[in-house]
Amino acid sequence: MMDSQYFRRIAAWAVFIIGSFLMLLGNALLLRYVVGISRFSVVISFIFLMAGFVFIILAIRLYRRPSYVFIAAFILMIGFFIFLAALGIIPRRFLFRAWPLLSVFSGLALLPAGRRHYGKFVSRFVVPSCVFIVLGLVLLIFSFNIVNFSFREFILEWWPVLIVLVGIMLLLVSLGSKNCPGDRRQ
Repeated sequence: MMDSQYFRRIAAWAVFIIGSFLMLLGNALLLRYVVGISRFSVVISFIFLMAGFVFIILAIRLYRRPSYVFIAAFILMIGFFIFLAALGIIPRRFLFRAWPLLSVFSGLALLPAGRRHYGKFVSRFVVPSCVFIVLGLVLLIFSFNIVNFSFREFILEWWPVLIVLVGIMLLLVSLGSKNCPGDRRQ
């Protein structure tokens, strides 16, 4: 008699294969029916999305490493962003100025990686994640010229703020560690 866990595995793989097939079919239909978009960028975004799904399978099923979860989340976000740009939802002029989003994507990808590793959100991953996200958002402000001064002027005048932010980050990391100063549970 076959075990129910065996059927669950077969069902999981069947869902994965059907999902992959539907992604291929949707991509083919987009390339065929949507006029005025770059087919190359749709194919590139699809490659990124498929690579992200491969890393998800590696992270969840095979190796169980948080680095694969980070890579999967990061690649999926890039693929989705390129896909939205290929469809014209995100303007092309935005694409070349949006390079700081790589930092935001890195910060967002750290969150599930840390959760996968520890089973909960820990400061060891959350604090650097927040730093990457804030850094990316600050660089986006300068990339799109939202403020009337340059990044260089900002650094030259406000560099002590960077020291304060590094200090806050180190305090948060130390408070979240098991060997926190003043912790009496030891």
